[in-house]
Amino acid sequence: MTGRIELPQGTLDLLILRTLLPGPQHGWAISERVQQVSSEVLSIQQGSLYPALHRLERRGWIKAEWGTSDNNRRAKYYELTRTGRKQLDAETEAWRKLAVAVEQVLEGA
Repeated sequence: MTGRIELPQGTLDLLILRTLLPGPQHGWAISERVQQVSSEVLSIQQGSLYPALHRLERRGWIKAEWGTSDNNRRAKYYELTRTGRKQLDAETEAWRKLAVAVEQVLEGA
């Protein structure tokens, strides 16, 4: 067992939006950041990441632009839009309510 946890449905969008809050990132950096911040518990597979990025872009929550990465390679950089920031706020609040409710059930409240 690797200690990694499958992401509940809908969580990937929230993690991507949150990772983009400080500024634009390319896909690989988004995946690495989530893994790093979660102490290696969460891992985003490329087969899940890029469809999610395209979905978020279609919804207008992020926008993409080609640029050059730190290792001098062409990469598509993703950035939060104003609508994406509002969505991040809404999803963060919903996630926190869910976490509190699940914790209450687990503790038998």
